[in-house]
Amino acid sequence: MNKKVYRIAADVRADIIKRVKDDGVSVAEAAKQHGIHESTVYNWLGTGAAGAPSWPEFAKLKRERDELLRLVGELTVRLSSAQKKGW
Repeated sequence: MNKKVYRIAADVRADIIKRVKDDGVSVAEAAKQHGIHESTVYNWLGTGAAGAPSWPEFAKLKRERDELLRLVGELTVRLSSAQKKGW
């Protein structure tokens, strides 16, 4: 008898991982809501921790980096203008 393999869509998987990591939803609750086994979610979490960041994490880090660069630029301009005024 063949074991049927179910694939979880990448966006659903990313959503489950995000809810567990960021929103504080328990692994058991997230797994139950999506009809998958808890060990599957733990495997996903472990895989993400061992390797490079996932695409959603990468996009989040890129947005945070861009915001920090914008703030550094703004502060640099303010400091430069304050120094020119003799502040």
